[in-house]
Amino acid sequence: MGVNLSKGQAVSLVKSGGGGLSAVRMGLGWQAVRRGFFSKMLGGGGEIDLDASAVLYAGTESKDVVFFQKLTSDDGSVIHTGDNVVGGAGQEDDESIIVDLARLPAAVDTIVFTVNSFTGQTFAEVENAFCRLVDETTGEELARYTLAGGGAHTAQIMAKVSRGDSGEWRMTAIGEPASGRTFQDLLPAIAPYL
Repeated sequence: MGVNLSKGQAVSLVKSGGGGLSAVRMGLGWQAVRRGFFSKMLGGGGEIDLDASAVLYAGTESKDVVFFQKLTSDDGSVIHTGDNVVGGAGQEDDESIIVDLARLPAAVDTIVFTVNSFTGQTFAEVENAFCRLVDETTGEELARYTLAGGGAHTAQIMAKVSRGDSGEWRMTAIGEPASGRTFQDLLPAIAPYL
């Protein structure tokens, strides 16, 4: 069982038996808020198109990005498994991004995971949203950050995975509300977390 992270909390991604991870999967799950029978009949509580993105940084410089319109990083080390435009039940991953840590360029020291509402719906219309990190080799969940509350924002800077001086990777839950329909809109809000 993984670690449930609070906002700002970090966890080492060194395997419990020692050694580093070779590949991780960031899973994002969410569900549209259901507000009762009449709301559903009038179009409320329907589908919500959230998009997961991974922005790769070398220091404070953005080097590459993986998102629904660019499913693979330039070097092939980061892969988005595909766009989900409706959400799910808030239990399983609706979108995933797989990171081959061993293949990442040496200059890349941070990957920031974001989620945004491409259609402009706010997080007040989303429930059961989470971001989790899984050991892609074993399927073991390493860490999970559950989004608390809704809000009038259309995006979240969910978490980052960063490489320390000794080469050890860590995941930090960020959970910072932001506004924007695409990852490009979020770049200024990401900067303080690099």
